[in-house]
Amino acid sequence: MPVRTSRRVRSAALGVALAAGITATVCAAPASAREAPPARSHGATQRAMDAAVRDGVPGVVGTAVDGGRVWRGDAGVADLRTGRERGSEDRYRIGSITKTFVATVVLQLEAEGRLSLDDTVDHWLPGVVRGNGHDGTKITLRQLLNHTSGISNYTEDEAFGQRVFGPDFLKHRYDTYTPRQLVGIAMRHAPDFEPGASWHYSNTNFVLAGMVVEKATGHSYAAEIERRILRPLHLGATSLPGTDARMPQPSGRAYSKLSEETTGRTYDVTALNPSLAGSAGEMVSNSADLNRFYRSLLTGKLLPPRQMTEMTTTVVMDPAAPGDRYGLGLIVNKLPCGTEVWGHGGGIHGSSTEALTTKDGRHSLAFNFNGDWSGDSAAVVLAEFCGTAPADKPAK
Repeated sequence: MPVRTSRRVRSAALGVALAAGITATVCAAPASAREAPPARSHGATQRAMDAAVRDGVPGVVGTAVDGGRVWRGDAGVADLRTGRERGSEDRYRIGSITKTFVATVVLQLEAEGRLSLDDTVDHWLPGVVRGNGHDGTKITLRQLLNHTSGISNYTEDEAFGQRVFGPDFLKHRYDTYTPRQLVGIAMRHAPDFEPGASWHYSNTNFVLAGMVVEKATGHSYAAEIERRILRPLHLGATSLPGTDARMPQPSGRAYSKLSEETTGRTYDVTALNPSLAGSAGEMVSNSADLNRFYRSLLTGKLLPPRQMTEMTTTVVMDPAAPGDRYGLGLIVNKLPCGTEVWGHGGGIHGSSTEALTTKDGRHSLAFNFNGDWSGDSAAVVLAEFCGTAPADKPAK
């Protein structure tokens, strides 16, 4: 998701991508050459990427798969200092796309009979969700995964926001946070609503989901994602860095204004300790891996039919935009052209990512902006899936 201001970062970074009504989504399954539709032009997608760079994004890189045909596009630069162009194999931080991986593991555990979505949070994490009106005995795992728990979002805490999303980030970029610390920040605040009464995006939900995976398996959520998803799908560019602030290579740089303003100094925020996001948004990947992951998920290679039905059973995120719905770590949006896309988006310092697919897996798109204050990711989505591109406008 493109993050224009630190206020939006506080409420949505590591979180759901909502750009001009387009929510982040999923990837596509290649069809055989015999089944492939006529070749589609990606000129509109390239023009939308070019427009994002004119709007201020340092660089864009993405890959689309349509009926088995692969298209790679890029614009701008990976490194403002050297001028190196972005490359299709470059890795980048994917923020809240991590949530789909975590939800997939939870649903696999349900399929194995090791937990139930109707289990309460307190059953697995006694006493962890308690205080200021929070009560883990009344919140289910399903409500964590579809953001109907009402649990306060720790990234909306003002003190945390000042330390992590503003200029103080430069002093705290290497700080380590434990999951219990992040949940503790949320517990300082009252719930947003009674469990099940409404919908509100909360990164705390998925920090807790990661803790449940560890309690149920005896292994970290990172180890379970690696064993259950990354290795079987051969996602060699995807990793869970834990507390390692370095980016694996190849990769470019990530940039932020660290401000609510879209002008002023641009900071290199590439190095950061991703424990500030944890199981809500720590992962690193690239466009090819994201397409493969979502294609495999949506075409039934990771979950049995019953769990896939659970994952794709959705709730309305915003009554004013009923076409945007949230499942279990998965978003569906009906685009203006009528195409329905599934997936997720993720924003974290200097990195805004979308990964999308049609439900049949035939048409997918994954792309990344390496700046968090500008650019229109919705325009790229609409260009790829609807063939509409922003009108050309002069460079700034």
